[in-house]
Amino acid sequence: MNQTHPVVVIGAGPVGLAAAAHLLERNQDVRVLEAGPTAGATMLSWGHIKLFSTWRYNIDAAARRLLETPTDTYAGQWDAPRETRLPTGAEMVSDYLEPLANHPALAPKISYGQRVTHVTRIQPDGKGVDKTNSKQRPDSLFLVRTATDAGAQEFIARAVIDASGTWNQPNPVGRSGIDAIGEAEARDAGFITSPLPDPLNADAQHFAGKTILVLGAGHSAANTLISLGRLRQKHPTTTILWGLRGTANPVRLYGGGAADELPARGQLGTSLRRFVDNGDIRILENVAITSLETGHRLTVNLADATSIDVDFLVPATGFRPDLSILSELRLDMDQIVEAPRQLGPLIDPEFHSCGTVTAHGERVLAHPDPNFYIVGMKSYGRAPTFLMATGYEQVRSIAAALAGDRAAADQVELELPETGVCSTDLGGSCDLPASADTAASSCGSPETSADSCCGAPEPITIGFATGTLHGHTELLSEKKS
Repeated sequence: MNQTHPVVVIGAGPVGLAAAAHLLERNQDVRVLEAGPTAGATMLSWGHIKLFSTWRYNIDAAARRLLETPTDTYAGQWDAPRETRLPTGAEMVSDYLEPLANHPALAPKISYGQRVTHVTRIQPDGKGVDKTNSKQRPDSLFLVRTATDAGAQEFIARAVIDASGTWNQPNPVGRSGIDAIGEAEARDAGFITSPLPDPLNADAQHFAGKTILVLGAGHSAANTLISLGRLRQKHPTTTILWGLRGTANPVRLYGGGAADELPARGQLGTSLRRFVDNGDIRILENVAITSLETGHRLTVNLADATSIDVDFLVPATGFRPDLSILSELRLDMDQIVEAPRQLGPLIDPEFHSCGTVTAHGERVLAHPDPNFYIVGMKSYGRAPTFLMATGYEQVRSIAAALAGDRAAADQVELELPETGVCSTDLGGSCDLPASADTAASSCGSPETSADSCCGAPEPITIGFATGTLHGHTELLSEKKS
């Protein structure tokens, strides 16, 4: 492989910086291109949310070694957060990603304000290699074009690792996977919020006393609904509507409760159900949005010829990968989940939860265009089963392959609890203040420590359901019988 040019990593989030750390550890030149102004810029968009996984599963091994190893220009005095604590998105940035990005070995390798617009191939002499050209493709390099405040820039790379994520590509609120008529206008007018608003802090003033429709049935919907329920306790004129695209199956909505192998996740459903049973949240079934009309309020028109007037619509509908920047590459993608073809069957949410996705590495993530890889959340396409630790193992394997260590690249391993620890699975055993109906919980006891789960509101979710169905098929059978 041509060693003259660097490996370009797209995105300075946890997986992108982990890729850079592994490449540096193997003495590979790397250039990280980040669209935002800082490392972890996307995480700061939901900085108020806690991850469900503890610090133990959110720090990459090569990144840890880089941060803890003293050099002539670096003291190596980084203090790793307590492994058993649950970080917020903001803490992930301040306590881990910022120190990592500022490390003297890595900081000169990162360019901020670089939004990648195209990735294509180019001959070593600078001549073009379009998608239909096969003869000169194996020996070609990559051309990565970015948009910046100063205009377009181009980078030449010997390999590209796309760790740009999916946060900026939310699924539409319209039916059947496409925008509802008027959806773009509703977003521009501010009626459609971010997927994870902050009803108890930054958005409290906007939401208090308003009518809010939360669309979606995953954990990010639960996160927002519980926060809105707590907001309504302070502002009773707030109206909360929970829009479901199907019927209200209690197990799918609330999980297994006490039967859940992850108690925090079970308590999440229990807390949410309490708000519904108390009448704080009203469920709307079979919500298929055909069009949106913007005016003084937002009119939501449905397929059954009814309509709803709301002040805000929260799109807790998941995300999908933006593959448009890769249109000039030869990709081999699964047509269902839009992941690399070999990975698709391993992560299909109809058959897998996050706990049943096996470790996978460079061979599974490879494409017909050699030395190009999609990793992290984006590699999972539309599947909601991504694990942060899985992303770290992806880039470890890829870095080994790019350094010529085939044996290490093929030896993929991942040690997780039996149920999986999902960076997208938020739950919370203490997500509500102690009350009479939680008296049985230790969360209400005076000796609760600040470092326990009850010291602060626990995480709910950063965005997706994580396969409750697969852990509780017996409960579903009971409901059907």
